[in-house]
Amino acid sequence: MTQINIFWFRRDLRLNDNAGLYYALKTGKPVIPLFIFDTNILNELDQPDDLRVQFIHQEIMRLQQELQQIGSGMLVKYGKPLEVYQSLIQQYAIDTVFTNRDFEPYAEKRDGQIAALLKVNGIGFQHNKDHVIFEWHEILKADGKPYTVYTPYSKKWKAKLNDFYLKPYPTEKYFSAFKKEVHTTSVSLAQMGFKAQAFSFPERTFNTNIVQSYDQHRDFPAVEGTSRLGLHLRFGTISIRKLAQFALAHNEKYLNELIWRDFYQAILKHFPHVVNRAFKPKYDNIPWRNSPTDFEQWSTGKTGYPMVDAGIRELVATGYMHNRVRMVVGSFFTKHLLLDWRKGEAFFAKHLLDFDLASNNGGWQWAAGTGCDAAPYFRIFNPTTQIQKFDKQHLYLKRWIPELEDPFKYPKPMVEHKFARERALATYKAALAG
Repeated sequence: MTQINIFWFRRDLRLNDNAGLYYALKTGKPVIPLFIFDTNILNELDQPDDLRVQFIHQEIMRLQQELQQIGSGMLVKYGKPLEVYQSLIQQYAIDTVFTNRDFEPYAEKRDGQIAALLKVNGIGFQHNKDHVIFEWHEILKADGKPYTVYTPYSKKWKAKLNDFYLKPYPTEKYFSAFKKEVHTTSVSLAQMGFKAQAFSFPERTFNTNIVQSYDQHRDFPAVEGTSRLGLHLRFGTISIRKLAQFALAHNEKYLNELIWRDFYQAILKHFPHVVNRAFKPKYDNIPWRNSPTDFEQWSTGKTGYPMVDAGIRELVATGYMHNRVRMVVGSFFTKHLLLDWRKGEAFFAKHLLDFDLASNNGGWQWAAGTGCDAAPYFRIFNPTTQIQKFDKQHLYLKRWIPELEDPFKYPKPMVEHKFARERALATYKAALAG
């Protein structure tokens, strides 16, 4: 039996500029591409119409077509990765499995199990850096410890950056190494218990004009001023190196956002406790209010604060929320309502198309003041003045709250701003003093 290599696609759904795929193809051995619809992950989703699964399925079908055009194809499996590999070992003479690294806790546990299984069977497991510019161990303080504040991290990140880190992997030079006439397999959404919806996902190409003027328009939710590439970065349908290279040349503010992404990935790896506890342990002492009624009003966009309500409605309807609005919504949840940031984070995790554990966790802990941020806990957004600054004409608000002008239809504020602010400050102060 001819020896083959497997390239296992995960959060890197593209053929071009893909690190792990490049190294797999370059060996010269025939490469079989593989994707696994992982039931360990899918069974956790409680919505049969989860658009993220539809997006992944759509992109796998695109990859399948691209591979068939060059005479190859992809194995698409549905099940538990360990069981899939137990089966593949029986079918093929596998030399090495290549993939790209993922530092989320489940991913690390899964990869550890797969690596152990392969090792027992004399098969190599090679994983590579691909979805960030710098991994957790590449940007460290002089004493070897991790940065826990963004600004000094970003300075070191920029100082270290050079062409080497942005250089694309020329996978297309080695496409001839894909195994010919792979007996391709596929799985439909229906077979997995999901249903397709009529939905238009953001384009996979990035708008250069938007990136070039990002610093001017990024804070205004009614303006098309952000790239909307979060979904594509999350699943790797575009290369982070390509995007960072363009940002470096055209807009530092946009580059800063990509650095935040690397920063939160590093925080998750260095401090895995952040998944379910505060980054700063003393903030676990905050006595969060348990109010299902308040959570219900917030999660249905009926708080009486238009910027908050518009954001929630946008999220539920589209799977997206503007970044400025995310900060306002998160601050209102944790400071005005004193609700546990983990519940807000879980709500976003359920609805965001671009949900990424590291960034979502980092953003929510930033909003709650519990995370790795230099600013103290008493930064509390005023949802009303945020409108005056960033949606003066109410264009964004009217798009999502058509009843806004009718005082009989739109609810009164569920909590008074001054009262809520003082309650939050007093609560945090008492908890941190204890």
